[in-house]
Amino acid sequence: MVFAQVTLDDVVAARELLAGVVVPTPVLRSRILSEIVGGPVHLKCENLQRAGSFKVRGAYVRIAKLTDDDRRMGVVAASAGNHAQGVALASGLVGTRATVYMPEAAPLPKVEATQAYGAEVVLGGESVDVALARAKEHAERTGAVFIHPFDHPDVIAGQGTIGLEIVEQLPEAGTIVLGIGGGGLAAGVALAVKSLRPGVRIVGVQAEQAAAYPASLAMGEPVVVDPSGTMADGIAVGRPGELPFEMIHYLVDSVVTVSEEEISRALVLCVERAKLVVEPAGVVGVAALLAHPHAFEPPVVAVLSGGNIDPLLLSKVLRHGLAAAGRYLTVRIRMSDRPGALARLLGTLGELRANVIDIAHERVNARLHVDEVEVKLQVETRGQAHSDEVLGALGNEGYKVFVG
Repeated sequence: MVFAQVTLDDVVAARELLAGVVVPTPVLRSRILSEIVGGPVHLKCENLQRAGSFKVRGAYVRIAKLTDDDRRMGVVAASAGNHAQGVALASGLVGTRATVYMPEAAPLPKVEATQAYGAEVVLGGESVDVALARAKEHAERTGAVFIHPFDHPDVIAGQGTIGLEIVEQLPEAGTIVLGIGGGGLAAGVALAVKSLRPGVRIVGVQAEQAAAYPASLAMGEPVVVDPSGTMADGIAVGRPGELPFEMIHYLVDSVVTVSEEEISRALVLCVERAKLVVEPAGVVGVAALLAHPHAFEPPVVAVLSGGNIDPLLLSKVLRHGLAAAGRYLTVRIRMSDRPGALARLLGTLGELRANVIDIAHERVNARLHVDEVEVKLQVETRGQAHSDEVLGALGNEGYKVFVG
């Protein structure tokens, strides 16, 4: 596979450059996903990479190849977090200073980690695309070298080293599933894998709320979307990169999208069953397997591209994922406002072994009769089947039950 700006030889050279800088991350078998898909599923754990994601691979290759004059001018980048940390770490290893522009809402742990690696962080704007524009202006104003997060041959070659590792670690792989933001990871991995194993299918995954690639591939050129409303900030890119788009157009077999609920369920599964902390953008491959389990030819490798998640967001997403999986049930129950009525309701839930974690009374509402009360409950259950059992039992007891 040869493109005008990136070849397999470039990826192999990038791997040599990265020796001793990055760690070859493990490929781990997932029993639960294998059962769901109906064949072997493995997880490529880039969430265990230095700086918490694959981004250091491409960032280091790009910065290490700068001239001495370029290094003296410093580098500038834009990112929601992972590329920021990769650039900051790589700059420190190479010995140049880094300035990183990040969206105003960038996760605090990612901001702090970027600063801890020695970069100057400038916050501002609502999206990565705004940060990219500001970083380019900084480069023009100061002479610093702009390190693009995905649209550069060196960056793509660096990310492609993941593909080389997968081919060596699991040569029998039939499908590789990985997230797509701007496209550098998918382009690099697809180039490396297709060059060595043309029969392997490459499937890209985007969040429904930030899916520029399906529209772009349909149009035959990069188009702009509004990448808002997704928890997967690491792939919330409004426009594909020019070079990654060209490569993905020819090398990636399909691009699918996943919902926020599917991302949540995938994150919960990784934490609960695989004991792996993964950020939302890093888990979209697993989300696609859960959403379309029979659409992927095993053996499957899902790339967990990053693990840099804000603990507060992790807590929220876990709750969201548990709710999506039927583990949390929120109901409003309308009943007579009489002494002992609440105790009877709670007793019924206790007999059903449903754990009440929150409760609220409402007595003053136009939809209630004078002698009625509405109780809002959040209940922890053992899954969807148990939730259905609880709802059925409450209905049989004569309660007026409203879900949500």
